[in-house]
Amino acid sequence: MSVMEAQQSRMATVACPFCATLNRVDLARLADRPRCGECKRPILLDRPIAVSDANVECVLAGTDVPVVMDCYADWCGPCKIMAPILDDFARDRAGEVLVTKLDTDRNPVTTQRLGIRAIPTLIVFQKARETARHAGVMPRQQLDALIAPQTRVP
Repeated sequence: MSVMEAQQSRMATVACPFCATLNRVDLARLADRPRCGECKRPILLDRPIAVSDANVECVLAGTDVPVVMDCYADWCGPCKIMAPILDDFARDRAGEVLVTKLDTDRNPVTTQRLGIRAIPTLIVFQKARETARHAGVMPRQQLDALIAPQTRVP
């Protein structure tokens, strides 16, 4: 792979929502409707994808595009307000940003490791390194601004 191809690589590692198998997906080919290599069911990347203590490191390390992680809890009112904003963001930015969600109640190891003290907390990762963080609800324009530095083309 040339340097130019590496810079344009848009691969992501995602867990199948049905069987939890990790899959490598070429985000440049989303129109081809990627399927899980194990169970053959669709992997829909136009919405937030769940991550867990078991797979979060593989997802972050195996994804070339920026990853936006929504750290939330099902009982959280502000998290419920943020959910449709993230759904729209994931749909609009499919292929250029991977939107993930981490249930903080079900994934205490990652929650503690990331120092999540408030929910919702949005964290942006680039090449598995945290590059931005915001606690609390934010409007779509602020979410776009949070991710903008990571999506600029050199």
